[in-house]
Amino acid sequence: MRRPTPIRRSPAAPLGRAASRLQQATAPEAPSERLQKALASAGLGSRREMEEWIVQGRVQVNGETATIGSKVGPGDVVKVSGRRVYLRFEDKRTRILIYHKSEGEIVTRDDPEGRDTVFDALPKLRGAKWIAIGRLDYNTDGLMIFTTSGELANNLMHPRFEVEREYAVRVLGELTEDMIAALLAGVELDDGMAQLQSCFAAGGEGANRWYRIVIKEGRKREVRRLFEHFGLTVSRLTRIRFGPIALPPQLRRGQKMELEDELVARVLEWAGMAASPRRQTRGVPDKHTRKPRMR
Repeated sequence: MRRPTPIRRSPAAPLGRAASRLQQATAPEAPSERLQKALASAGLGSRREMEEWIVQGRVQVNGETATIGSKVGPGDVVKVSGRRVYLRFEDKRTRILIYHKSEGEIVTRDDPEGRDTVFDALPKLRGAKWIAIGRLDYNTDGLMIFTTSGELANNLMHPRFEVEREYAVRVLGELTEDMIAALLAGVELDDGMAQLQSCFAAGGEGANRWYRIVIKEGRKREVRRLFEHFGLTVSRLTRIRFGPIALPPQLRRGQKMELEDELVARVLEWAGMAASPRRQTRGVPDKHTRKPRMR
């Protein structure tokens, strides 16, 4: 007697209940990570701040109040204060890109007036987004840093970390020794005390004088307001360093470059963070540029 031919199930055909349970039991576990880390990576704040939110009961996972130690994955629904937060799990690598901002660009994703934004010049990402580390006003040019890590951005921007910003400032007029001493000691502005960490002359011609200054804050127009306090007008302002990253002299306005793995690891170490998994080295988008200097 001829044996019946076995029926082969199409891969697209629905599984029976038993087979479905077996598939679920043997399927590889979806990637997950600690809740506070995932929230920080989404740019909501530092891990410590996220832990405080969890303790306060502000965070829910799949409709239940989260606790310290909770883990989340791509299939979980996370809400903060009742509003859903979309976490990113596709790309665990921390990426850092530097950009030489020009005057006349704004640091925002969407501008109602249709002006040029720094984000227009950045490469597109899948499963992540560029986060600006600090801002520069419309009339300021120089170093802008972008990253895919919300935690790194927070560590470099939050006032309590006191990350140095270095600027080249061209002033219409000249600072006296007493003015420099006052800037280093601190002066009272409309929104509180402000001071420079260092200030020294860097040449100039005619009525214009250049200065190199270092400040540990990033309040709105703070550098300009410090000079205006003494009746001096800033005619040019260029950021040349932010924390451990300096603007490469060869990186022209409007050019960008992504840091290689080795430099990313050094920045993360400087910020007190563990390095993310290594990735294949990427080419520099713009030619004739060198690696950024590290402090």
